[in-house]
Amino acid sequence: MTSAQDRIFNAVDRLFDDQVLFLERLVRFKSLRNEETAAQDFIEAALKERGFDVSRFRTDAAQIGRHPAFSPATVDYGDSWNLVGRRSGAGSGRSLAFNSHVDIVPAGSAQRWASPPFEPRRDGDWLYGRGAGDMKAGLVASIFALDAIAKAGLSLLGDVQVQSVVEEEITGNGAATAFSLGFTADAVVSPEPTDEQLVRANAGVIKFRLETRGRPAHPREPESGQSAIDLMVRLIGHLRILEGKWIAERKNKRWFKDLANPVALTIGTISGGDWIASIPSDCVAEGRIGFYPGDDPKARAKEVEAFIERVQAEDPAFAGERLVTLTWVGVMHAGYELPEGTAAEETLRVAHAATHAAALNTYVMACYLDAAVFSVHGNIPSLVYGPIAENIHGIDERVSLSSLKRVTKALALFTADWCGIAEKA
Repeated sequence: MTSAQDRIFNAVDRLFDDQVLFLERLVRFKSLRNEETAAQDFIEAALKERGFDVSRFRTDAAQIGRHPAFSPATVDYGDSWNLVGRRSGAGSGRSLAFNSHVDIVPAGSAQRWASPPFEPRRDGDWLYGRGAGDMKAGLVASIFALDAIAKAGLSLLGDVQVQSVVEEEITGNGAATAFSLGFTADAVVSPEPTDEQLVRANAGVIKFRLETRGRPAHPREPESGQSAIDLMVRLIGHLRILEGKWIAERKNKRWFKDLANPVALTIGTISGGDWIASIPSDCVAEGRIGFYPGDDPKARAKEVEAFIERVQAEDPAFAGERLVTLTWVGVMHAGYELPEGTAAEETLRVAHAATHAAALNTYVMACYLDAAVFSVHGNIPSLVYGPIAENIHGIDERVSLSSLKRVTKALALFTADWCGIAEKA
């Protein structure tokens, strides 16, 4: 493939300025949860312009509780659109699906950013903006990797898909919908920001909402009240004990035993109280906790439920009445391990070595990934591999442009080798 490889690499180089401009346009879309439609319209138009057959479908709320790939959700999916662009191969090569998510997390305090989070900014090797790294750069890389193959005068023998889904950041139900509708392939590549490494395993995750009920009172008689905020703080302290118990299980988990905290109980949001001079009546917190591949997420959820029941029974602060409500509101999905030595992994190793002159490293991501949907429920080799990015979910998120170019070359070379190529007629 040396000649074809050189042609593909040269094509990536020639197209890269356009690729970065495309990424900048995509970053400008504020594609928060249930606000992704404009970004998806942009992607759909780009795929159709490139000759893809595009399917557009809503995230399927009806499958929650019925199909094991789906997780609990509490929002309306009426305007929650996913896209899959498909292009048939010219022969009988292996099929490939690029799976990416277009949804992003909120930017937080925009005034703390060095520049507006939805106005992309270049500074040397870095492109700044919310979602630039996680994971719009990877989505764009998959499109331009395919562009480079075509620009090099080559056709793929195998069928290829570009999937742009929503809900990854909260439930995974966008990818689950694509999977349930049959959008699968012989291999899946998810170009998440992995610092040019391959994910060997990821954690299972469950997401929850906790509510505590206090007794509101005036500060002149505080002993007559009970603070819902104090109860929540106390409850979170108890949950840290459960977190520690689950962390201790890592010693028997091959890929997780060296991680300091593969469980990561995270309280992401908290709100409570009604008035500055009242003992608060109610408090709500939302969060997540992880566990290990092979564990049943519903069984882990029951462990949490039982633990909270024990807290209410044994801690005097919670005695006397039902003061805690637990609701499952997001991802409830198993983790996965990528088996060593698959043909897909070996193909990626060759492509990575050709672009980096170095071996491909693997590591563990102790978080949810949409790749788990295809791996766990379809037994499909799912490769998570993408560019260097920093501050994802944080302030001044950014992606390395030189890394993005290398990854685009690796993805293009991987695709050519995996699907097979022929000269364009």
